[in-house]
Amino acid sequence: MDRFTTMTTFVQVVRSGSLTHAAQSLGISRPLVSRHLAVIEAGLGVRLVERTTRRIELTPAGRRHFRFCERILDDLKSEEGSILTLNQVAEGSLRVISPKWIGSLEIADVMTKFAEACPKIRLELHLGGLSVRTYDFLANGFDVALQTKQIPDSSVMVKKVASLKFAVCVSPAYLAARGEPTTLADLKLHNCLIQTNEPIWHFGTGNRGKAVKVATNFAANSFQVLHRSALNGLGIALLPRRIVGAELKSGELVEVLQDYPIPERPLFAVFAPGERTPRKIREFVDFLASWFIEHPMR
Repeated sequence: MDRFTTMTTFVQVVRSGSLTHAAQSLGISRPLVSRHLAVIEAGLGVRLVERTTRRIELTPAGRRHFRFCERILDDLKSEEGSILTLNQVAEGSLRVISPKWIGSLEIADVMTKFAEACPKIRLELHLGGLSVRTYDFLANGFDVALQTKQIPDSSVMVKKVASLKFAVCVSPAYLAARGEPTTLADLKLHNCLIQTNEPIWHFGTGNRGKAVKVATNFAANSFQVLHRSALNGLGIALLPRRIVGAELKSGELVEVLQDYPIPERPLFAVFAPGERTPRKIREFVDFLASWFIEHPMR
């Protein structure tokens, strides 16, 4: 017989003052209450209560065991309540990991606003160090990972929170020295600054999509580095608009090849699977998606 069941019955018997009242409170029969008491006394090898026709009396061992059972059952109830609040209350530690370049997409603004909106959540953001294996972030103690790659892995949950737009950018100084490319074929005549993991640039979508292997003498695994290099006139770069928006408005950078659309990239929030995702994760992912809707890149 389940130990916690017999402990619960014993505590109720003591609190009710009789087996009959305990049975009514627990919704079970009086003989079953007697059986629970017999089982727990047999297990301990001592008598816990003295039964009379009108009431029960605790033995010294019974008083001690009653205090023990109360403490155990109260601790169990408290622990169960704490676990349940993980899904019902937005609080506790929330660790987020993201590639460094995504960290420059005004993520600091999102994180700041979220921290203000949910002060009971202890938020941590880590930039870089994200494994190519999508599930590794969970093993490393992170709750949410941000990334732009399509994720076929069914062992994680994925929600799209934004679409990221890109632009082909160049400085006015570079254009003055080398001229402006007007077709995709012209890119082979220019120095293109490429992201190390993306040596091929993609234009158009579907059947009209075209992949272009560009010429380069400079590559980096950071869009921030490519951004600075483009500003310094080193070459042409394919960059997220959220990084270069201010320079495109000020004229420090110029957008070229605007007749050739660039596919948008989805930004995904990735988190552990399960029907009961903790409230803190649900609120963060929803907040992130809402923020990007409210702050579109124009």
